[in-house]
Amino acid sequence: MAYSKTQLTALVILRMLIGWHFLYEGMLKLFTPEWTSMGYLRGAQTFTGLFSWLASESMINLVDGLTIAVLIAVGLSLLLGLFTRIGVILGMLIMAMFYLAQPAWPGMAAVGQAEGNYLIVTKNLIELAALWVVFLFPTSVYVGLDMYLTKHTPAALA
Repeated sequence: MAYSKTQLTALVILRMLIGWHFLYEGMLKLFTPEWTSMGYLRGAQTFTGLFSWLASESMINLVDGLTIAVLIAVGLSLLLGLFTRIGVILGMLIMAMFYLAQPAWPGMAAVGQAEGNYLIVTKNLIELAALWVVFLFPTSVYVGLDMYLTKHTPAALA
């Protein structure tokens, strides 16, 4: 399938914007010594057993470290276009976890009022959907380091 230069540019920009967001969030958490996901996890409104366990004293350091590592890895993957499919899958998984911990479903207490009020659709769900688009349109074989690692011949531009 052929993509126009405008379509390809828009998809690459989407990939890189998401990558920047992930990288920034990961680096911010890395360089903020007091940051922990404990409050977010303890405030979970679904799968409370799972999220309470992840927030436990025995797990929280591992969970915080993995959260930071995944955010940075996904960010670099998307920005560089390197191992992008793996990065996108990891990104979708962590965004699904963020969403499921505190979804904006009817009847649930509003969390994060500083960001506004949501009904079902949150920024986490939107970013998860955007990652799905990036997964479906692997732009890194056109613009990114993946084009050097794959034998896939990119479709011609229209």
